[in-house]
Amino acid sequence: MTTYIIRRLLWLLPILLMVNLLTFILFFVVNSPDDMARAQLGNKHVTDAAIAAWKAARGYDLPLLWNSEASGWSMLSQTIFWQKSVQLMLFDFGVSDAGRAIGADLAQRAWPSLWLALPSFVLGLVVNITLALLLVMFRGQWLDKLGLVISVIIMSISGLFFIIGGQYVMAKLWHWFPISGYEPDGDLWRFLLLPIMLGVIAGVGSGVRWYRSILLEEADKDFARTARAKGMSQWQVMRKHVLPNGMLPILTGVVAVLPLLFMGSLIMESFFGIPGLGSYTIDAINSQDFAIVRAMVYLGAVLYVFGLILTDIAYAWADPRVRLGDD
Repeated sequence: MTTYIIRRLLWLLPILLMVNLLTFILFFVVNSPDDMARAQLGNKHVTDAAIAAWKAARGYDLPLLWNSEASGWSMLSQTIFWQKSVQLMLFDFGVSDAGRAIGADLAQRAWPSLWLALPSFVLGLVVNITLALLLVMFRGQWLDKLGLVISVIIMSISGLFFIIGGQYVMAKLWHWFPISGYEPDGDLWRFLLLPIMLGVIAGVGSGVRWYRSILLEEADKDFARTARAKGMSQWQVMRKHVLPNGMLPILTGVVAVLPLLFMGSLIMESFFGIPGLGSYTIDAINSQDFAIVRAMVYLGAVLYVFGLILTDIAYAWADPRVRLGDD
């Protein structure tokens, strides 16, 4: 197992290097610092002096990859690539184009995102698996067919419908929850209950269908039929045999999503005024703060790759057959 984990971790560095290089190309080669300055200052009637001042204030006036005017180590370190991209590898996010410390903003905004995303994820997982088990137990019957129809209907409706409809009905008409806002202390859950509930409802359709297909495949295997032949009830077969064996593919999907919970929900946080990383990214895009956008792109890539590695480790732990050549 140790060898398997080390081999997976060794892939982390080259992948992140490629992601970092691709991010650099997108932000500073395809979209040059001059283009970034014009977009920030306004494309019309922008003088060269204004562009030069904007780049100098944000460190974009350096050469891209190699500073031939410097000497020694500064020829490499005094470049945009080193100061804006290599530093990201050390998780030094620097400052935003507005002058704020990005690292401090990330540390502050990660908690609201987690308070929203983690309960939504856990509650959605429990609800989806429970409903999927129920549909598999009554497969082919009216309950199973009705559940599939409702799941398809929910999948066909945009998540914005649930957000806007929930805010209008349960917040504006019934006054059960605040329409939007966030308080880190005291009434925190009063502001989070509605977006958590709507997030669970919006994900029921796809979640139930996905887990139903997994559990249905396990329910048709020989061990399940043997258990039924021995006189076990349908519920006992589902609980003692089908669900434990179906947890392997469920586990891999769950572990892959966990790191991405830190990134927050772009739409949910924006509509409910929650100061998390999702709304932080949207605000940066609207204000064309390229430093924040670049940091969030790289952070998202790191978390995604980390999630894939955790998935491999979890899969190897749950199924020792995948540990090829390990101790």
